[in-house]
Formats: sequence, structure tokens, C-alpha cells
Amino acid sequence: MVEKIFEKQPYSKIRNDSNCVKISIYQKNISKRLGIPTGDRKDIVVKIPKWIRSNKNYLKRYLRGLYEAEGCFCVHKPTYTHKFLFSNRNKSLLDNVYNGLKTLGFHPHRSKHQIQISKKEEVYKAKSVLQFREY
Repeated sequence: MVEKIFEKQPYSKIRNDSNCVKISIYQKNISKRLGIPTGDRKDIVVKIPKWIRSNKNYLKRYLRGLYEAEGCFCVHKPTYTHKFLFSNRNKSLLDNVYNGLKTLGFHPHRSKHQIQISKKEEVYKAKSVLQFREY
């Protein structure tokens, strides 16, 4: 697909530390041609399209993508602490995650740069509902 769209042979590398493959290409002005801004994106307003907001299955997939990119699932055994975190500096993305989790029935907590679920039962339910890291 990358070769067809960009007419270039991509560089690919199988990662040893996880079940994924890194695929990359370089082309001059690629971000401009794709309409993706470069540099600091913390102030860009990201809106969820209505067709995603109005369908819980689409909303789950949207949130899964964000969590796969900027989220984590953590268990700290000594303190028996469970966390499902999304961290980002873009306020609109944080709003989207917070409101999306609320729409799905979760009770997230918000701080300046992250959204988290801390209640053990909700952590595992959110991880399951979003199919986080299920490949």
C-alpha cells in the first residue's frame, strides 16, 4: 500500500521488543502534500466527526487508536495500583478521550496532560472494551 501511494520502496524493520513492524519512508515535502502540519501540534483543535461520536463501535476504535499511540496500561504490584492512562499535551485530544470514555460509561480522572482510569475493575473493562494491545 505504501509503495502504491507514494511510489517508493518503504524501509521496514521488525522490532524485537514488541509484536510490530516499523515502516517508514522519506519524501521531500510529504507533510505538506498530505496536509499534515509539522512541528508543535499541541494547539491544533482536533474534532471527532459526528459519524464517530454517534456510533459507539466507531468511538471505541477511535479511542483505541489514540491509546495505542499515546496510552498505557500499568499495574504496580507493591501498591496494588492499576492505571489506564492517556497522555498528551493537546487539550482537544484530551477532551476527546475524556468525553469518549464518559460516553462509554467510564469514570476517568483528568489532570493537565493526562486522562486516567484508576479503579481496577474499570481499568480492565476499558482495556477490554478498547481491545488495547490485542493484536
